[in-house]
Amino acid sequence: MDELLKQLDDIDDLCLTSLKQDLSLEFPNTFWHIGDEFDTNSQRRPAEQNEYWLCDAMDGAIQYLQHIAGWTINLVLIRKGKPIVSVIYDPLAEEMFWAIDGEGAYMNGQLLKISQKTDFSVMVAVFEYGHQDKSDNQLNEKIGSTVTKLLHNFGIVRNYGPHGLQLAYVGAGRIDLFIQEDIDTYNWIAGLLIAKESGAELMTTHGEPWNWGSESLLVASKKTTEKYLEIKSAI
Repeated sequence: MDELLKQLDDIDDLCLTSLKQDLSLEFPNTFWHIGDEFDTNSQRRPAEQNEYWLCDAMDGAIQYLQHIAGWTINLVLIRKGKPIVSVIYDPLAEEMFWAIDGEGAYMNGQLLKISQKTDFSVMVAVFEYGHQDKSDNQLNEKIGSTVTKLLHNFGIVRNYGPHGLQLAYVGAGRIDLFIQEDIDTYNWIAGLLIAKESGAELMTTHGEPWNWGSESLLVASKKTTEKYLEIKSAI
């Protein structure tokens, strides 16, 4: 484990050094915050700074280390506790997803729009999970129950890896529903703005609007989230 964590730190340092050098030219006074996805408590609220970059230099780093596709560089500009600019770059696919609050979301210049499917049997649903301790809070059981619900109701169920990219794929109409039962703000935040600006609903799995610090996430079109929550309630 120590060796794995050292490899992850080396990847982050390499990417962050490059990003900071380039962005400091246009944003010389903007603070940098490195989100630690292993630190659950820090994800419950925004940082104290009025404006800062929140960076995940390697979302899907395990795939990178295993020589598997599906890793990205995620960057978000947070202002007054709200994401206002988001970028997710997939180097292998040469795709850059980005969004500006209130101005839409794009991929390589193409305007993004969520899926318009209405039939669960032809939808792609993805589930995710975070890195916090799940040994004494029944999170593993809750995640397992959620996956079972997906398998019973959706035609295709997957776990692709990088959280932010999967949320960007919701915005692009490539994935129809994203769900996660535990808190994972730092992994979500870049993709959330892209999904929202593409027309997706951001909810908790209890049917409440998602807010920073929410401990679950459900992202899909309004009709799809409503239908899923009806099914969950009936169960």
